[in-house]
Parts: sequence; C-alpha cells; structure tokens
Amino acid sequence: MINIIGLGYIGLPTALMFAKSGIKVVGTDYNTKLVSSLTEGKLTFEEEGLEELFKEALSNGIEFSTEYQKTHTYIVAVPTPYIKESKKLDPKYVISAVNSILDVCEKGAALIIESTISPGTIDKFIRPEIENRGFVIGEDVHLLHAPERIIPGNMVFELEHNSRTIGADSLEIANKIKGLYSNFCKAEIVVTDIRSAEMSKVVENTYRDINIAFANELTKICRTDNMDVYEIIKIANKHPRVNILQPGPGVGGHCISVDPWFLVGDYPDLTNLILTARKTNDSMPSHVLGRIRDIMREHAIKDISKVGLYGLTYKENVDDTRESPTLQLLERMDEHLAFGVKVYDPFVKTRIVDHQFLNFEDFLNEIEILVLMVGHDHIKNNMNLIKNKLVLDTKNICVFESSYKL
Repeated sequence: MINIIGLGYIGLPTALMFAKSGIKVVGTDYNTKLVSSLTEGKLTFEEEGLEELFKEALSNGIEFSTEYQKTHTYIVAVPTPYIKESKKLDPKYVISAVNSILDVCEKGAALIIESTISPGTIDKFIRPEIENRGFVIGEDVHLLHAPERIIPGNMVFELEHNSRTIGADSLEIANKIKGLYSNFCKAEIVVTDIRSAEMSKVVENTYRDINIAFANELTKICRTDNMDVYEIIKIANKHPRVNILQPGPGVGGHCISVDPWFLVGDYPDLTNLILTARKTNDSMPSHVLGRIRDIMREHAIKDISKVGLYGLTYKENVDDTRESPTLQLLERMDEHLAFGVKVYDPFVKTRIVDHQFLNFEDFLNEIEILVLMVGHDHIKNNMNLIKNKLVLDTKNICVFESSYKL
C-alpha cells in the first residue's frame, strides 16, 4: 500500500494514477472537508481527464483519510512555500509530514518527497529530523526525492508521458521505486542522487522563468519606442536556433514564480541573472497597471471602477489561482489606493476577491475598459461580446485591431 500525503494539485492526481494502475492507495490530508468530499466521490478541483481517472481509482478501491497509515511506502506532496523576506524555502509542511510518517511507518519504509524543494533541503532539514528521532537512514527508513513534473491543465497526460527523476542514497532502493512509478509512467525515469534530483527540478523552472523575463523585457523596450513586440518575436523565431517565448502580465503558479527564489535565497551572491529575471517578471503587473493608466488618460476615464480584469487564474483553462498575475495586480492597486476594479473568471466559481462577478454579462455591463489577463477559451469564443469595450490585451489573443497591447 502507498500512503500519499497531501491531496492538492499534485498529490491527488498522483494518488489516482497509482490507484488506476491497480496499486492499493490511501490518500491522506489534514483538511477534513477535502477528505470528506473525495470520500463522497466529489472532486475538489477541475482538470481535464481527472473525472474519468477519479472514477477508475474509486472502482479500484482508493481510500481517503485524515490519518497517516502504517505501511512501507509514502509519497509526500505537501506545499513548499518560500519566505518572502529571505527568499528561502519554508520546509515546515514537509518536516511535519515526515514526523507524522515516522510515528507510524513500518521498518525499512521508503519516504518519497515529491514536493519541490531547494537543493540541500533533505540534507539540511529532513535527515537531521529523522536522525533526531533515533531512526537510522538506510535501515529504519529510506529517503528519496521524486520531484513532480506536471502542469495544471494537462496533468493526467503529463503524469503518464513526462520523464521522471528518482533521487536516492541507494541505487537498489531507487530502482525499486523506479519500478513503482513505471506502473503508470511511460516515459524515461532517470535515477540519480538526491541532491541532483533536488537541483534539477529547480533549474528547470528557473530556466523557463529567465526565458519569460527576456520576452517581458523586450515588451518594455518596444513599448518605449512604439514597436510591435509580437511582430519582432515572430520574425526572430524564424531563426532555427531562436525560440523567444511570449510576454505576459506576469508569472504565476507554484513553480516558475516560486522555485527560482530558492536559488536566490540560498546563493544570493551567485544568482545575478536569476534575480534580475525574477524582478522583471514580478514587475509586469505594475507594467499592466501603467498601461491601464495610459488608456484611462487617453479616454478621460477617471473612475477605476469602470475597469474590469478578465481572469483570476495563473494560466489558461484551469481553476488554479496560486500566485496569479491578477492577484499580484490587485495587490499593486491596493498599494496605490485604487479600489473598486471589477473582476471575472469563468473558472473561479466562488468569490475570492472584492468586486468579483460570477456572471460574465453582468461584469461587462459594469465596465468600459476590459483587461484580458488570462486567455481562457471562454473569452476567445466570446469576442463578439467585448467589441464595444476598450480592451487591453495582455495575452495577444484579441481579434480587434483597435485593442491595446502590453
């Protein structure tokens, strides 16, 4: 039996995938409401293909509990936030999960940490915690790191088709766990040491953050001199060795917007490029705010409540709002005493911010300036409804030539 700890965006799909493969799984989470919902057969977030996967897992006997189970294999998929002041990882949730596992685990149990952690986290925090409890690592318990590598919106497919990394002290144990993941993972599974596994995940997301920052910096350069950044990127990308990403209103989610800070926090004197990229991407909501101001001045609109932000999630066609650029923009507005801006997102069906609408037409009726923060299919399919609005298109999806760009 596998006991999977944490039933959020990573832990739940992983638990379902193992259960679908015929492995006995118990998913554990401290959130009693979440556990009750799953036990009743109700999913806690939307994701393409997740409903079907959930039904298969239920038919294979998956269970959900607030209690840790006595077994030989644990997968830890709890949140790993960073401390905003120091930019360092806050490992408290991982440490808590490991201690709870040690309270009940069988001798020789494998503790697999899937949560994204900064390089050296296991050596600095997890090993000492285990040893202080009197456990012998390599005998009483085995430590492994298998960083998740999936994205909301395509989780089910990527769980099966993305390559994986298994970091462990022992090659024998690593290969044993590799065999476990091979029950559903059809891609290559690389075996390495724990430190390399930790670093590789953070490096992947930092690489993407830097590339996005380059596109966003190009946007600012082009804005100052009235050039079309999208046309320039399109032409440059025709070079066989150039692949510039698209600019946007900021970077959200729990990976790209967070993981690079782990490196900045741990290696402050060595991360000049990474820090600059982070600052560039974090500055984009303020850039959007400046563009809103420009449009308001141009059209003599003085009431901020006539502005509407479309999209609360951090990416298209998901309901995940973690670190979203829209939430970052609302924080900037709050700092500047700009209250009353309207908000709508078809995927966020409960109110999480002030002045949030749950009906699209009601939302449109209240605004004059529409800021497209997220390129959901919903807005692409309803362009005819916004043709009479002043549109600031931060995602380059609007079909109207009169729309404003970043």
